[in-house]
Amino acid sequence: MTLKQKIISAYCSIAVLFGLYGWMFGQFKYRGLFYNLGRGLVWPVTIFPALGQIIGAVIIVAVVIAVLVFGKSRN
Repeated sequence: MTLKQKIISAYCSIAVLFGLYGWMFGQFKYRGLFYNLGRGLVWPVTIFPALGQIIGAVIIVAVVIAVLVFGKSRN
């Protein structure tokens, strides 16, 4: 098992545990299991809210660059 596979499996394991905990005991326990598993997939953003703002800013910059680069008319 390579290091990349270990990191991905550790991340997915934490995501599943985070989702199960949220489903059984968390603030959103009234929501369904799959809602909480979805929240578990982005667990670093849930734990560190500033990280979500940084990721959002990176996505906005990437979209703007993509529009500028690929949105040129080809005359």
